[in-house]
Amino acid sequence: MGGRSLGGGGTDFTSALYLGLRHPSRELGPWEELTLGVPAGLRPPPGAGEVAARLAALQGCEAATLLPSTLHLFWDLFGILAPGASGIWMDAGVYPVARWGAERARGRGVEVRTFPHHDPDALRRSLRRSGGRRGEPLVVTDGFCPGCGRPAPLGEYREAVRRHGGTLVVDDTQALGIFGASPGPGAPYGRGGGGSLRRCGVGGEGVLVGCSLAKAFGAPLAALSGSAARVRRFEEESATRVHSSPPSVAAVRAARRALEINRVRGEELRAVLAARVRRLRRGLAEAELPAAGGLFPVQTLRPVPGLDAAALHLRLAAMGIRTVLHAAHGGRGPLLSLIVTATHNDHEIDRAVEALARATRPTATRSRRCNRDPWARCRAGV
Repeated sequence: MGGRSLGGGGTDFTSALYLGLRHPSRELGPWEELTLGVPAGLRPPPGAGEVAARLAALQGCEAATLLPSTLHLFWDLFGILAPGASGIWMDAGVYPVARWGAERARGRGVEVRTFPHHDPDALRRSLRRSGGRRGEPLVVTDGFCPGCGRPAPLGEYREAVRRHGGTLVVDDTQALGIFGASPGPGAPYGRGGGGSLRRCGVGGEGVLVGCSLAKAFGAPLAALSGSAARVRRFEEESATRVHSSPPSVAAVRAARRALEINRVRGEELRAVLAARVRRLRRGLAEAELPAAGGLFPVQTLRPVPGLDAAALHLRLAAMGIRTVLHAAHGGRGPLLSLIVTATHNDHEIDRAVEALARATRPTATRSRRCNRDPWARCRAGV
């Protein structure tokens, strides 16, 4: 819903449809059956093979397979890999869905360890200490962390796990459709929208990437990509491809449409998105409200002493600006974020900045006074 007006002239900054792709039914074409009534293990939905092949090529992988969601994907993946795993090493910032998959492996007796966020040295030390264990180490990370606005050091992670004969598993949901190869002044996100593997030049036999297409591409399904042999093994051993419904025909059609739009207009949409994010960041900086996130669409206000994020969230809602209230890494928080999409316009961005400045002005003034005079903290009740 990003960029859509709310009742009373408000604006929504809560949608993760970063490129603004919504796929109305009239654009997907007619279908005789929404679902075939059989699992993908018996017969994949029409068009699934074409979409999987196009997505794999976009990401720089040999093959891909489609699933209804990343929950299905990671539940299956870690269930399949658990018997041969010496352990699972998770970056501390891993998104909960991949974490739930690792917890399934833990239930099957695999040790799961967490290492500090984006810290390849800590990962190397931990892998060395466990070097005598039999089996394959699995390292799990998000390709990009919207919380801190930084890409994971995928190259270093891959080399660390490769030294021990293991596999790097990347949840690339946030990056797919946004980041791509050869970022530069004319293409700040990179080109192509293939995600973190393209951006970092990482791939090969020792890497598996899982992602949802429901954010930048706006299609409610997921894909596992990697070498042809690893994807084939996943399809052969998958439980959800036997016991769950496959992606619907509508979802596959939406994914196909998203890939075609990305091919024709992807660079244009990413350029518009980057311009909108830059405008928001400039406005926030001028209002002395710095945000984390870099050029990524998710912009999170940095904590300000004396500024309560929950109260600010409600204050903005009363002004017609819908924002996201969420916990920080480690359960700390709450924090407040605005999600920018390519459908937001300059007026909406400026209106959000103006509302934030008005909503925080008394607190910001008090905070600056308290910083100058330590006794003012007592008088202000801070």
